[in-house]
Amino acid sequence: MARNALSIKEEGNKRFNAADYKGAESLYTQAITLDPTNPTLYNNRAFARLKLSAWDLVISDCLESIRLESVNMKGYYYLAQAQMALNHPNEALSSALTAYEFCIQTGNASAASISALILKAKKAKWEARERERLRRQDALLRELEERLDAARLTERKAIEHDLRSGRVERTQADEESEIVEDMTRKKLDELRNVFAIAKPLALQRREVPDYLIDNISFSIMHDPVVTKTGQSYDRATILEHLRRSETDPLTREPLRKEDLRPNLALKQACAEFLEENGWAVDW
Repeated sequence: MARNALSIKEEGNKRFNAADYKGAESLYTQAITLDPTNPTLYNNRAFARLKLSAWDLVISDCLESIRLESVNMKGYYYLAQAQMALNHPNEALSSALTAYEFCIQTGNASAASISALILKAKKAKWEARERERLRRQDALLRELEERLDAARLTERKAIEHDLRSGRVERTQADEESEIVEDMTRKKLDELRNVFAIAKPLALQRREVPDYLIDNISFSIMHDPVVTKTGQSYDRATILEHLRRSETDPLTREPLRKEDLRPNLALKQACAEFLEENGWAVDW
């Protein structure tokens, strides 16, 4: 049975690589029927379902994969992406942090991608708090935000209806949905700026302290580490650099990943700054 499941999985991988995600999902399902205790099969199907935007099904697959194999970087990574897509940043952050921990433990090359997802979830958490604060301050803003969100949902439902009726293909539907989401975000940003500009805090210049900035990516750090020369970098970006060249990016002295040490004080400083300044993710 397991051997047959493996061959079906390989066929599913071929479909996935050819961007036939529906076909890949079907084949992974067949493989799972034959070998229901294989966590890799659930991860593969979850990845295909991510491409199909089937968020709830992704979560179901990831939870089963994690139940079968607790040390499961891909399971938690895919789970975090689906949770973010469903606008659950708190849960997504927890899942992404677990995925990152397993990634570092295993030396997987996905650290940068997972780190970016962690920052995205932190920003989303901050944005949620900001929206709630603004809503409490101004009932009119709340009403206008809700109207924009209702209009967004109406447009998304219309796109889904056109997709189900065959009027548009999946690619076109995804593109139209992304346009709707982007336009709504821009309108919400403009609306909030109008309300925020009258508030004293909004007039303060927004800057990220230099010591929180990674000297490779020039972004705020999430998991800083320090080299033997005392220079700090974000762990994900310095590991990516060391895969290409085992030298310090600034001094050009020899540097190995074993030379890196966690900078716990700086990590705490970055976390505290992001807690109150989620905008810094896009700085």
